[in-house]
Amino acid sequence: MRILRIITVFVLLLACSNDQGQRNPYLQEIGFRFEINLNLPLYSPLTNPGNAVYIGAQGVGIRGVFVMNTGFAFRAFEASCPNHSPSPCSTTQLDGQTAVCPCENFEYSLFTGQQLSVPQDGNRYFNMLEYRASQSGNVIIISN
Repeated sequence: MRILRIITVFVLLLACSNDQGQRNPYLQEIGFRFEINLNLPLYSPLTNPGNAVYIGAQGVGIRGVFVMNTGFAFRAFEASCPNHSPSPCSTTQLDGQTAVCPCENFEYSLFTGQQLSVPQDGNRYFNMLEYRASQSGNVIIISN
């Protein structure tokens, strides 16, 4: 029985991994909380699946946040391009269901946050920084 315990502990220790992925060096993660009332005309596009809105209010994300109604849930992503340090051209622009970085025309899906146009140059590229989005009735709470 003792050998079985030792083997179990050994297997559990080998199964553990400290690989937490690489943190994005361009974007500072900041804390905030913002409530979106879907009854307000400004946010009414979010009542339909497939629509996204840009929220550029002061203190919401680094350069604002895109909120997307995926049809199953709401998702929120940082509007600053994840592959550039914040600069005048690094705020992505809403283009339907994608966000486009005007610096190098990188495109990102607002359904998943994944970069759609990954250059084949061997460099490390990052997907969009996602924020927590939860719904309570007609209010969506975006936070980090």
